[in-house]
Amino acid sequence: MERRVLIAITLSFLVLFLFQRFVMPPASAPQPPGATAGQAPAAPAPGSMAAITQSSNQSAPVAVAPAAVGAGGGNPSGLPAAQMGNASSAAPAPILTVGESTDREIVVETTTVRATFTNRGGHLLHWVLKEYRNDNGEPLDLVPQSMGADAVKPFSLVVDDPAITERINSAVYRVSVPGPVDATAMPQTLTFDMTASDGLSVTKTFTVEPRGYLVTFSTVVQLGQTRLNPVIHWGPGLGDEIAHRPPSSFFSPNSIVPAQPMIYKDGSVERVPHTAAGSQEGPFRYAGASDHYFASLLLNDESPVPVRIDYAPVNVPIPNEPARFATYMTYSVRYQAPQEKSRFFFGPKSFDDLKAIDGELTRSIHFGMFSWLAVPLLGALQWVHGFVGNWGWAIVVLTILINLAMFPLRHKSVVSMKKMQELQPQMKAIQDRYAKYKITDPERQKMNTEVMELYKTKGVNPASGCVPMLLTMPFLFAFYAMLSVAIEIRGAHFFGWIHNLSAPDPLFITPVLMGVAQFWQTKMTPTTADPAQQKIMMFMPIMFTFMSLSFPSGLVIYWLVSTVWTIGQQYATNYLIGAPARRIAK
Repeated sequence: MERRVLIAITLSFLVLFLFQRFVMPPASAPQPPGATAGQAPAAPAPGSMAAITQSSNQSAPVAVAPAAVGAGGGNPSGLPAAQMGNASSAAPAPILTVGESTDREIVVETTTVRATFTNRGGHLLHWVLKEYRNDNGEPLDLVPQSMGADAVKPFSLVVDDPAITERINSAVYRVSVPGPVDATAMPQTLTFDMTASDGLSVTKTFTVEPRGYLVTFSTVVQLGQTRLNPVIHWGPGLGDEIAHRPPSSFFSPNSIVPAQPMIYKDGSVERVPHTAAGSQEGPFRYAGASDHYFASLLLNDESPVPVRIDYAPVNVPIPNEPARFATYMTYSVRYQAPQEKSRFFFGPKSFDDLKAIDGELTRSIHFGMFSWLAVPLLGALQWVHGFVGNWGWAIVVLTILINLAMFPLRHKSVVSMKKMQELQPQMKAIQDRYAKYKITDPERQKMNTEVMELYKTKGVNPASGCVPMLLTMPFLFAFYAMLSVAIEIRGAHFFGWIHNLSAPDPLFITPVLMGVAQFWQTKMTPTTADPAQQKIMMFMPIMFTFMSLSFPSGLVIYWLVSTVWTIGQQYATNYLIGAPARRIAK
């Protein structure tokens, strides 16, 4: 029984490792230089307004209101036919646009975000998270800044006429506020508007909350008496350094998920690999782009309406590394009819922040099959952190508390294994007596009867040694799932050389210590396995050491503390019941 349990545990860890190595989305293959942003002079750069406009016009027509642009024989201006006839016989009058005379930027300060808008096109330029840092220790900007000046900016609009699209996104808008906006106490609204002499008018309205990462957006695009139904382009995202991570190696599995489409439909979240990005349509509760720690999502939860989401991955050369590319995900939102407002979430996948918006939004955090246990463990970790103030020490304290709770189970398992070990000579004698019979021989069945009688006589339950061990396994897998995706430990400092609990140990000290501790634990644990199996078990610490080199240091700290605790518990158990018997050599 014990042999099967140990083999099952070994295979479980092996499956977990291989899943991370081969099943998780791989790093994107670099596109040819001519297909990357800013490298193809003869064609629009992927991610640029020209490229997305061209793609939108070729792939699927933009939905417009019943009196759509182009009705009545392809009249793009919406003017009466008589006026069109007059216009065709004379030189076209210049189109005058009424807005502001100079470009300027408007900064909006909330308690969690510093947002920067521009009146050139009414776009979002920066969305800086005050509570999160990039690899350089600076506040993280979720709007990628390496895309170039012609890249699509969030809240760009596209209609079915490329010329009008260009005017909408390049005009200088009037802004409802003269300068910086303080939104730290109450919601604030910014309005951008422009009008033109040919009847084109555009109004964009943004409402920013004092706390959180929500933006409420509404737009009205008129051409004469016709209201157009523009496509809302979010542009490439997300601006996390995850896009710059190098490809994985065999012993460094790619556990970091790059930006990819994510859609909530039919009560569950669908995550699409960025290599399979395309179009999705339906009354999604929310949809957008998500990477390992952050998300940019359209929230369609208040009154779900059918919407079409178009995705496209964008590869951008990494500065000073021309052979590698950063992968971003651009998406656009297409409603069937003009909407009065749209809500967007643009921020971290923090469980509490997401739950405050919509309970189902927490499903965007990929805890895996052990989410039923990972979520309570995350809550417990946050509770402990409230007392100790350091996420690394919170992991240590929570590990000790979990092991204290599992002490009776492990004690019972060790006691049972010791009793099984003491019975090993008698079991070996029974097996030797029946070794000459084949497995199908009826006489061989008597061996099982004698073994069960031996168990009954000595008061030993063979399942009592493995069941307690199996009960502890979900905690390890749930802790792994939780620490792998919990944004709370992203960039969190522990002590000494460990400056980021979500990254591997840079000096590999904790993995080596964990391997030594596991070797020690395996050496002192009582077992009934034969010498060959014992050698295999002694190899497991080496395998786990190599696997943990690429795991988050927070997870390795949990394993290390748990293993050291188990060793101490083994010594305590040996003191209470006596040291384990010598292992059977034959």
